[in-house]
Amino acid sequence: MTASTHPAHTAGEPTPVLSVGPVVLPTPGRAVDLHLRVSAPVTGDDLPVLLLSHGQGPSNNLSSLNGYAPLADYWAAHGFVVIQPTHLSSRTLRLAPDTPGAPLYWRSRAEDMTRVLDRLDEIEKAVPQLRGRLDRSRVAVAGHSMGGHTASLLLGARLTDPDSGAEVDLSEPRIKAGVLLAAPGRGGDALVGAVAENYPFFSTTDFSRMATPTLVVAGDNDHSVHLTVRGAAWHVDPYLLSPGRKSLLTLFGGEHGLGGVSGYDVAETTDENPERVAAVQRLTSAYLRSELYPGDPAWRTACELLAAGPDPLGQVESK
Repeated sequence: MTASTHPAHTAGEPTPVLSVGPVVLPTPGRAVDLHLRVSAPVTGDDLPVLLLSHGQGPSNNLSSLNGYAPLADYWAAHGFVVIQPTHLSSRTLRLAPDTPGAPLYWRSRAEDMTRVLDRLDEIEKAVPQLRGRLDRSRVAVAGHSMGGHTASLLLGARLTDPDSGAEVDLSEPRIKAGVLLAAPGRGGDALVGAVAENYPFFSTTDFSRMATPTLVVAGDNDHSVHLTVRGAAWHVDPYLLSPGRKSLLTLFGGEHGLGGVSGYDVAETTDENPERVAAVQRLTSAYLRSELYPGDPAWRTACELLAAGPDPLGQVESK
């Protein structure tokens, strides 16, 4: 199928979306079975797969397969099969605080995504409308906030396991491109003391081998004072400190919610802005199309449109 006719290359009218959840993958050895939401366009074949990792936050359901509808709905309507796991860190699971890996389950989160890719056959059986429609050679990952940390590990970032002292490599070679949304930056002296003490895995984050092509999305008003002493610049670290082909979308006035990507009209979004969310939708979708289908002009076109307006919502730079 040519680039011009592939549904993932269509930047025009959205396609109706089928969303199924929970899809349950029995997972011995995990505290609970892995629950997923799968969203896909109702038409089209050879569809690329997009894994979406949720963040944390005070809401009860956004940190689960039920969150991030503004992104999942848009991406699915524009040709991607979006798969959203409920990570063990989700408030919906109410796991005991002494569950191994608690409270943020940094390793389990990344392992969830690899498990999804290992078990796509089961997912297709559970969602018969998907059977035979996935292009397993075109896989991407996206994550917001703590989900951005998860995605960065899958894209090649490393850290030192605070329990064993061993360097951890959870990179996933089947993932060809990524989007990091308000993701954490480097550790060390960039962290607030309580974060380094209570979440020591953050202290050793190393982007120097995160070589997979990635779009980093950061708000220039996302100061995250509960996490870092560096302010909004901290969220740009995954772009500045990683090698290879990378792009940075800076959203003017954007805070940690990036306008409201985690849910429709959610109370915890401090920078509610539908236009900002729409920009994230358009630019992330275009970036992934162009990375997964080399030669597709969607990313270049989207960047030109962003810069063309009299009052742009942000700016893009690449290296």
